[in-house]
Amino acid sequence: MRKNERRGFLKQVAAGTAALGAGVLSMPLQLAAEEFDHADISEVDKWFDQIKGKHRIVFDVTEPHGIFPFAWPRVFLLTNEKTGSTAKDCSAVVILRHEAIHYAMESRLWEKYKMGEMFKTEDPKTKAPAVRNPFWQPKEGDFTVPGIGNVPIGINELQASGVLFGVCDMAMTVYSAAAAGQLQQDPAVVKKDWIAGLLPGIQPMPSGVWAVGRAQEHGCGYCFVG
Repeated sequence: MRKNERRGFLKQVAAGTAALGAGVLSMPLQLAAEEFDHADISEVDKWFDQIKGKHRIVFDVTEPHGIFPFAWPRVFLLTNEKTGSTAKDCSAVVILRHEAIHYAMESRLWEKYKMGEMFKTEDPKTKAPAVRNPFWQPKEGDFTVPGIGNVPIGINELQASGVLFGVCDMAMTVYSAAAAGQLQQDPAVVKKDWIAGLLPGIQPMPSGVWAVGRAQEHGCGYCFVG
């Protein structure tokens, strides 16, 4: 996302939070912290035990960046395979945080909350602000690369190949509160809707930075996607 676009989005967030009153900035952060108690953290920590094998990597996705948040995990798996490492030798983790959290959500939420406009994400087919999650169950031919052809980089396709996905709960709390401010709705209701609309198999994390750190503690190399 270009700097002027990000400034425009932050102005939208500011407008939404202002509509909720002076306490809105502290309220979402407090709610997010309260949602993960010690028992929850223990369960999420166990999620990282799925990381196995010799070759381990975490992709840190902070904002929309074309196909790269999903193409790079596929490239990691394919090139390891071609250099003699089987799937059981590899683990790839993708953490969706900050302005990339919408990728973790079903198309219903993209349409309802205009997430393509909110997070400056184009539909790869129409080039208009996306009203669907283009990386969930894409159709054959949706994503092609010159010299390679069709590439299976849908989230569901990557999950089938063993790629793990986590999403930042802190960012979901803050951005859902901003969206609630713009719509004049209860932040807790909107946040609940976002959580209900998470794609199957995507694990909420206390925060994205927390998750990136945990993945590295489990032996993952670090790759910044954007």
